Amino acid sequence: MKTLHHHTIIYDQECPLCNAYTGYFVKTGMLDDKGRVPFGEDTKKLFPTVDWERAKTEIALVNTTNGKTYYGIDSLITIIGQRFPKLIAIIRFDFIRFLVQKLYFLISYNRKVIAPGKVFEENHSCAPPVNFTYRWIYIMLAWVITSFVLLAYSFLLFPLVPSSELGREFLICGGQIIFQGAIVFTLRKDRLIHYLGNLMTVSLIGALMLTPMLLVGKLYHEPILFLLYFMMVVAWMFVSHWRRVKVLGIPFIVSITWVLYRLLVLLVILKLI
Repeated sequence: MKTLHHHTIIYDQECPLCNAYTGYFVKTGMLDDKGRVPFGEDTKKLFPTVDWERAKTEIALVNTTNGKTYYGIDSLITIIGQRFPKLIAIIRFDFIRFLVQKLYFLISYNRKVIAPGKVFEENHSCAPPVNFTYRWIYIMLAWVITSFVLLAYSFLLFPLVPSSELGREFLICGGQIIFQGAIVFTLRKDRLIHYLGNLMTVSLIGALMLTPMLLVGKLYHEPILFLLYFMMVVAWMFVSHWRRVKVLGIPFIVSITWVLYRLLVLLVILKLI
């Protein structure tokens, strides 16, 4: 097991994702016990050569011997490549590196809506600047994945709930973005793009939570069971949505309208209105 000595990674301590994977590097010995420090004013004084604006988006790894700094995927490759040298050879292919770089930016620019901290972070913190291109790509991906999962899950609920079609699920998920977006635009226009990212993260996680039951449905079909599980997932989604709205400083009414939209959709599906 090789440890990368004399290197320090500067992580965002308010980011659960950053905390998790940099902590893993230390715990598994990829970095030594003092191999990570949090982003902050004290750290800036220790490493004056770091591009701190860039480090908000691309995590910085500093060679404490010569001061050389790596950013983003180069930081991760330097650490992981010490343990798995074949990885470096794979990443050297331009196409692979391009894909990994884009995936890294997709996660990094959206990390505050994927796993938000306890408070909303302004630009002076380690929060990355808003990149509308990557934010909308993330929103669209979450929209597509959620729609496909809900389509598959709808067949498990039949005949309690009419089975669906892809167009209907796309319309429901897209309608949620428009419906909730219009309300947040009225209440807190400055938080709209942040809210939409969080909204779709809740939907995406909810869809992923439903996925194991799709496997169960291959072996066992009991609509009541799948409906009860679906309701449990929706309950968790409501709590998560409420917590995220609270962090964003948006009125609680937005969580109420989130529920209202789903009730209206359900009534339409059941042809009660």
